Amino acid sequence: MVSITDPYDALLVVSFGGPEGQDDVIPFLENVTRGKGIPPERLEEVGEHYRAFGGRSPINDQNRALIANLEHELAERNISLPVYWGNRNWHPYLADELARMRDDGVTRAAAFITSAYDSYSGCRQYREDLWRAVEAVGPGAPRIDRLRHSFDHPGFITANADGVVGALGDLPPSTTQRARIVYVTHSIPVTMAETSGPTGGAYVAQHLAVADAVSAQVAARTGVTREYDLVYCSRSGPPSMPWLEPDVNDHLAALAADGVDAVVLAPIGFLSDHMEVAYDLDTEALATAKDLGMAAARAATAGTHPDFVDTVVDLLLERAAVERGESVVRASIGAPGPARDVCAPGCCPNPRADIPALCGEDTPPLPWAATK
Repeated sequence: MVSITDPYDALLVVSFGGPEGQDDVIPFLENVTRGKGIPPERLEEVGEHYRAFGGRSPINDQNRALIANLEHELAERNISLPVYWGNRNWHPYLADELARMRDDGVTRAAAFITSAYDSYSGCRQYREDLWRAVEAVGPGAPRIDRLRHSFDHPGFITANADGVVGALGDLPPSTTQRARIVYVTHSIPVTMAETSGPTGGAYVAQHLAVADAVSAQVAARTGVTREYDLVYCSRSGPPSMPWLEPDVNDHLAALAADGVDAVVLAPIGFLSDHMEVAYDLDTEALATAKDLGMAAARAATAGTHPDFVDTVVDLLLERAAVERGESVVRASIGAPGPARDVCAPGCCPNPRADIPALCGEDTPPLPWAATK
């Protein structure tokens, strides 16, 4: 009998990774920045963000919680499918997890990448690391198919809209009706944003589509149509390199100067409350708002919201049906439309080098595994 998850015999959650103690911080940051020429003093500076939280990034525990919820949802749907987890930059490393999958008899897995949008750092870099992991494991490594990005799925929108509505309730009642929504995502170099997706510009376009859809849902539920903006955080490049702007703190100052006295910070660019959210928003941006005399509340990320957990499982079943040759109606919020299952040639190019990447139409053949 054909299973609704055929041809997949596993789900692989692919994430960034993070330190889990003070001794891990610098080795982790060295992994993240390898080959980029970042001086040790800059690593120490960034490391202080982690040290302020005991040297432990929230991301690993959040991935453990997501996996537990995915396993529960699969069981609720009577789907028997193991869930694995591999990171790019810290334990459990992708190569180690793929080796474990091979030893467990997994031959083909669907990979859910914990990044919702097209960009080099949010997609192709993960695909490059998947290539390296498969190459390291060698013959017997499972075939990996990447699930499409989740930004376009209505469940992701509902999870974020719930977060905004909840944050509105955290504001002083006298300010709730006039509060502005400030959507926040990770800044990336302008050149990377311009080349994101198969034809360019996808990173910003996808975020704007999510902001539009979340705002529409919030307006329908609260009866108030609110002004909103898309801003950025976590810039890390040299001043000479243009990155996406405005920075969230600069934007809060501009809003305050225009008389805005209440905001909801909605981190739609992040799937869970990891370090960029905990430090850049919960620590820095909320402090900026307080200094400006502005009421502010931070919306929850999609995290383990039931609709987001459903989204991941739905994307798995959608891709499985496609691979079986079935006709599929993709759940979508509309323009710009769902991301591709298999990345187009040259999609989200590496700005420094041409490195092989898995899950693309231009993936070079491996002698021991199919690579689409």
